[in-house]
Amino acid sequence: MRYEELTIEGRNAVLEAFRSGKTIDKLFVLDGCQDGPVKSIIREAKKHDTIITYVSRDRLDQISESGHHQGVMAFAAAYEYAEVEDILEAAGKKGEPPFVFLLDGIEDPHNLGAIIRTANLAGAHGVIIPKRRAVGLTATVARTSAGALNYTPVAKVTNLVSTMEELKKQGMWFVCADMGGETMYRLNLTGSLGLVIGNEGEGVSRLVKEKCDMVASIPMKGDIDSLNASVAAGVLAYEIVRQRLLQK
Repeated sequence: MRYEELTIEGRNAVLEAFRSGKTIDKLFVLDGCQDGPVKSIIREAKKHDTIITYVSRDRLDQISESGHHQGVMAFAAAYEYAEVEDILEAAGKKGEPPFVFLLDGIEDPHNLGAIIRTANLAGAHGVIIPKRRAVGLTATVARTSAGALNYTPVAKVTNLVSTMEELKKQGMWFVCADMGGETMYRLNLTGSLGLVIGNEGEGVSRLVKEKCDMVASIPMKGDIDSLNASVAAGVLAYEIVRQRLLQK
């Protein structure tokens, strides 16, 4: 099922969006507003584990399109999210060891869309993103993915570290991109594998990096010291593809 990316304003509209099953990425609530209808909306948001941000009236007025927000606004996702289990099932149906992208705090929708496109073309079975401090499936992400979102499931999880721990129990290994790691050509990147790509500015967070089994660096010969997140994802993904092809 596909949703239009939608800004929902007004108490009744936001409450109805939750109750109708729309995927809500973020809820903005006027700080200090705690009357009955708003409390009902917050209960629904917590039930769906939606991110709630309390903001000033000036901030709410600034992001409102209509000016009639009544103290609450919500942003609905452009696409429905998958579950992590759906990604593993997709690998099982193809008879392949799981190959999954895990994105640690990607905030630029163009980067996320480009990475989803790369994941699809590299044969990855899905993408996992965190709920907080990261962009969701916006219309910009959908456009940048060039249709890949129609074929590549994206799961959104509360805690990336916990998700990695659960996947490790199922035999998955993790490699993250970091300049201080081992050159990617020297690593065994075959088998059931999760490729972890970090935030555009800060890279992979410390806790996520600690859960990775391997740290891979991309050889660079130029005068600057880093690649765009989506480009780094593409380079590492195709080293994984190369090694998988050699294994056949």
